[in-house]
Amino acid sequence: MAGLSNFFAPREREFFDLFEEAGHNIERAGKLIERMFSDWPDSVEVARDLVVCEHEGDRITHDIIYKLNQTFVTPIDREDIYALASALDDVVDYIEEAGDFLGLYRIEAPTQHAIQLAAIIAEAGTAIAAAIPRLRDFRDIHHYTVEVNRLENEGDRVLREALASLFQAGIDPMMVIRWKDIYERLEQATDATEKTANILEGILIKNT
Repeated sequence: MAGLSNFFAPREREFFDLFEEAGHNIERAGKLIERMFSDWPDSVEVARDLVVCEHEGDRITHDIIYKLNQTFVTPIDREDIYALASALDDVVDYIEEAGDFLGLYRIEAPTQHAIQLAAIIAEAGTAIAAAIPRLRDFRDIHHYTVEVNRLENEGDRVLREALASLFQAGIDPMMVIRWKDIYERLEQATDATEKTANILEGILIKNT
């Protein structure tokens, strides 16, 4: 039995390695979007770095799915591997779209609410990146998932304030539409971090 365990171990480690890569990629994307919004328009070049993160996320997801299709025995349930890979990829996709919209819509200066939301995403990304390595031996991640859920709730509060301010400030209707799109992507990014945290917690509950 020990020999059989050793036979499967390298493949199991590959899944965890890829999940950790995805976690680091989310953390990097979160820090980039925070920098982009806080320093805009002096951070235009950050958009290119975000595209690199998005492509890296796609590559990692592809590698995970490929290995899933090639592996008979997996360290955690197959559906959980797929769900976690998809959720991790979604976070970076939404972050990249939010950054892309800044340039696409020719935004002159981000709102304070947008800057706050980007900072929340960065914090959540750091928490996810810290939680993922604990999957290897199914150590407790409750501290991190609680923090991500708290940040998502804080993001919802900031979003409500942001949308209210759009309609109270008498901004040009086209600008309202543009900012609603940006806020929507930022909200989707925070929602995706919470979904990722919930999947991580579910995996731990199944395996402990």
